[in-house]
Amino acid sequence: MSSIDELAAYNQQRAQHVLDETGILNIWSDCGIRAELVGSMRMGLLMRHLDIDMHVYSDPFSIAAGFEAMSRLAQNPRVRHIEYTNLLDAEDQCLEWHAWYDAPDGDTWQIDMMQIHADSRYAGYFERVADAIRASLTPETRSAILGIKNEIPEGQKIMSIEVYQAVLRDGVRNFIDFMEWKKRIPAQEIIEWMP
Repeated sequence: MSSIDELAAYNQQRAQHVLDETGILNIWSDCGIRAELVGSMRMGLLMRHLDIDMHVYSDPFSIAAGFEAMSRLAQNPRVRHIEYTNLLDAEDQCLEWHAWYDAPDGDTWQIDMMQIHADSRYAGYFERVADAIRASLTPETRSAILGIKNEIPEGQKIMSIEVYQAVLRDGVRNFIDFMEWKKRIPAQEIIEWMP
């Protein structure tokens, strides 16, 4: 196993500890909301950017339940900051919840929780994307993805889906080639692609 693989496995364990220590999945469930992991954690591709992404769903949709969940999460002394944005009138029809958790080792994890309206065309979509990417990985493509993600400079904003698309669709295998690939791709706020 390479050091990149070991780091990804280690970060997966650390992310699971954040979920366990905050109890966030149980908090959502107790508030009548189903939480689904998406993104890098669902795919086992966590690297240096310490974030956990989830989409959460309630039937009926309830803003109040979202605030109740965040109120309970805020009682954890390691949760230092929570943000809320109402995007129900936007394309993705969601509430964005972001929480920052200070881990005992000194690292800060960002927990991104999108409370998606059932009428949104993105309801369930990114779960399917994550599962399709995970199913498409080979040892070579997984290594390329982890290597590229590991080389992204601190503070540089790159969506992970761009890395997955470059590697799985277009055969990119290293960070230098990825940055050249990125120059040729038009910027998008939401990238709709799956292998």
